[in-house]
Amino acid sequence: MKINEENMANTKWQDKGYFVPSFDRKAMVEKTMEQPKWIHFGAGNIFRAFQANLAQRMLENGWDDTGITVVEGYDYEIIEKMYRPHDNLSLLVTLKADGSVDKSIIASIAESCILDSSDPKEFDRLKEIFSADSLQMATFTITEKGYSLTNAAGETVSAVAKDFAEGPMQPESYIGKVSALLYERFLAGEKKIAMVSTDNCSHNGDKLFDAVHAFAKAWVDNGKAEKAFLDYIEDENKVSFPWSMIDKITPRPDDSVNEILKKDGVEDLDPVVTSLKTWVAPFVNAEESEYLVIEDKFPNGRPLLEKVGVIFTDKETVDRVERMKVCTCLNPLHTALAVYGCVLGYKKISDEMKDPALLSLVKNIGYKEGLPVVTDPGVIKPQEFIDTVVNVRIPNVFMPDTPQRIATDTSQKLAIRFGETVKAYSASNCLSVSDLKFIPLVYAGWLRYLMGINDAGDAFEPSPDPLLEKAQSYVKDICLGETNEDTLRAAVLPLLKDSAIFGLDLETAGLSDLVISYFAQLNAGKGAVRATLDRYCK
Repeated sequence: MKINEENMANTKWQDKGYFVPSFDRKAMVEKTMEQPKWIHFGAGNIFRAFQANLAQRMLENGWDDTGITVVEGYDYEIIEKMYRPHDNLSLLVTLKADGSVDKSIIASIAESCILDSSDPKEFDRLKEIFSADSLQMATFTITEKGYSLTNAAGETVSAVAKDFAEGPMQPESYIGKVSALLYERFLAGEKKIAMVSTDNCSHNGDKLFDAVHAFAKAWVDNGKAEKAFLDYIEDENKVSFPWSMIDKITPRPDDSVNEILKKDGVEDLDPVVTSLKTWVAPFVNAEESEYLVIEDKFPNGRPLLEKVGVIFTDKETVDRVERMKVCTCLNPLHTALAVYGCVLGYKKISDEMKDPALLSLVKNIGYKEGLPVVTDPGVIKPQEFIDTVVNVRIPNVFMPDTPQRIATDTSQKLAIRFGETVKAYSASNCLSVSDLKFIPLVYAGWLRYLMGINDAGDAFEPSPDPLLEKAQSYVKDICLGETNEDTLRAAVLPLLKDSAIFGLDLETAGLSDLVISYFAQLNAGKGAVRATLDRYCK
């Protein structure tokens, strides 16, 4: 059982319980090559588990007759060593909360391309696709960092600066190459298209627009493109940049899933580690829950993806869905589990949900403190969303997600994941910040986490974070066992007053004393974290 075109007809796939698509793949590939509708940038796991599966369900039900063209612009070896050797096929293993798995061959990818402007064959093919009348949308999963044109110091990245100066002929930067393809579409007759970021970041459409617009403006200013190109990018009736909210957990392919597939007789499952250290396997594993909400702004039309669960709505509703998820119903719970999971030595988020104190903590954060001020988007019910998160998604034993991964960049997450709720309490006529008891416990837990000492008294390595060194400087002189609140206050109050991290000054908000009191209890000695959680989270 090999994952390639020739072996799709092998009846052993069905015998072993795999879903094998029945649509005419050859006809689909030919039609897509001739009349592409949907091109996607970012060939990683989320794409294969979500967007590619959406396209497959459309094809399987006869709601479309073209598939997806996938483009990789960061690590070309993903295409060369994984996609093309498997004829652009892959396996999707859906890990269900009841302990069962669904296994599918994903066959909706018609073509895989490399975003390399120095390779004429590859780049000319992309120019051809972007010149096609039929192309309706380009979607993206390139991470939030993919849209950034500056480094940590705020300086323009050298490749971007070079592209600004030299124009669209042979750009080096990612967005420079994407902008060059849009320039090709402009030259072909100012053809319409939707540029749809489906990356997991707020107002993602604006981030993509700002990056592309910067290139268009630079090229016009430097005489490398016509003024009409900038007008084209700025005209949302020709080129739109819809907002979207995406939510689906697709962790790195797990060894346990690999073993399931091996026992089924699937061959050639060994992962590839590229020269850029990307780890990629011929299968992906993902949770069953998924949400995709997109602003319905498609100048050249779009596939009927609402038939497979995508919600199309207005920009304001997309924003409300994002706020519901990020500020109340999912992300705050994840961060609470991440911080305490690292300190308590957990290796899987799902295991934390078996801990009565941690389960109580996230329920109190979500239901008791979050839902009273939740942003209700109307298209998804917050109560149902958080019920699924707490009862199905996070406890899923098959999901090999770790607190260490989720704790990455915590300093960048606290303001939106908790700060917005605190602000809502401050602004409320019927609620008081003094009602908040569990969000401050997470703040205190982060202070304890920054010490890099677990609850057993052993050192651990905090996850990567751009402000880790700065944040740790406030606790570097605090020893385990220090409980004097005046001493602790002198050390950490400047950090708690940092509105760039917390979204507001916690002293002014009236929360700093409670956070420091909790921190003193968490720092009382070995086992104090467990004792404190058990004391307050019942």
